[in-house]
Amino acid sequence: MSEITTEMEMFVAGLVLDQNTNAPIVLLKEQTGKICLPIWIGLPEATAIASALKQVTLTRPMTHDLLANSINMFGAKVTRVIIHAIQDNTFLARIELTAGDALKLMDARPSDAIALAVRVNAKIFVSEEVLKQAQVTLSSAIGGEGGEIRAEDEEFTASTEGATDFSAIEKDKWAEILAEMDPDDFKYKQ
Repeated sequence: MSEITTEMEMFVAGLVLDQNTNAPIVLLKEQTGKICLPIWIGLPEATAIASALKQVTLTRPMTHDLLANSINMFGAKVTRVIIHAIQDNTFLARIELTAGDALKLMDARPSDAIALAVRVNAKIFVSEEVLKQAQVTLSSAIGGEGGEIRAEDEEFTASTEGATDFSAIEKDKWAEILAEMDPDDFKYKQ
């Protein structure tokens, strides 16, 4: 018997840079803005998400563009992405695809699933179980003076003071940042 889980629809509220680790964080929020889910991601994935959100057109397709184009060419559609579990402190995601009457689930890293979702305008869902384990509430606006993200259980607190708010960067500036990047900028430790 399959396990029934409930899910909450969320959207990308923005990207910030963790001032302690210099790691990008994608922030997912639910519609009322009371629940937030921060996910630490790599620079390439942050770049992919930001370029899609800012609708930056590149001369050559990025990997997530290639994936979206391939899915479309084969007559499939990304219905939604689901961040469904946390295992060994790692978020797990699935991409839900439909092709005709067939429904297929494809495992993915949340950052890749989100980067794909923003390209194809697919909805993003997070399971209730993941939210129980990792949700935070916003005590003030992200990027605001002295803003903090606080976990419900107070085990996690990350200050956003001094963090780079990627959502504030204009489309032309993103194109400039991407053009100036060196391949070494995309090397990061997991």
